[in-house]
Amino acid sequence: MSTRSQESEAVESHEAVESDIEKPRKPTGDRTALLAAGAVLAACGGLALYGALDTGEDGGKPERRTPTAAVTYEVTGQGTADITYQARSETGEAVVVKAATLPWRKTVDVPLGEEPIVSIVLGGKGGQARCTLTIRGEYVQGSTATGAFGRATCSGALPRT
Repeated sequence: MSTRSQESEAVESHEAVESDIEKPRKPTGDRTALLAAGAVLAACGGLALYGALDTGEDGGKPERRTPTAAVTYEVTGQGTADITYQARSETGEAVVVKAATLPWRKTVDVPLGEEPIVSIVLGGKGGQARCTLTIRGEYVQGSTATGAFGRATCSGALPRT
């Protein structure tokens, strides 16, 4: 037998021995895909369960809506005036507008049972300005301020219900 054929047989024999030995297998990705599919399925099941159990109601206290009435405050005249008025606030806090250019008008919702009020204060230069109060489109009261730092107030009463 020639040396070349002996070498060839040795290589083939060596390859046969290597093929009989089990080599560690690389993961094929099937396990990863299976885990991902399981996670997606669990998430979908959780959302479906949440949708079936959710009643659509807020678990807390229901929102308290205070009934209101539309109130229009109006200040006519020339120049500027500081204006204070009551708006929608359960705490009764007033809104202040400093140096408002006249004429000025504002319609707001005031909680029933509160007393809508608008006050004006003229500047040091004086002048003349008139405030009026209208509730639900009906005139309630008017008042006029004149002179330096002149003041006027208009108020009315809202029903409790």
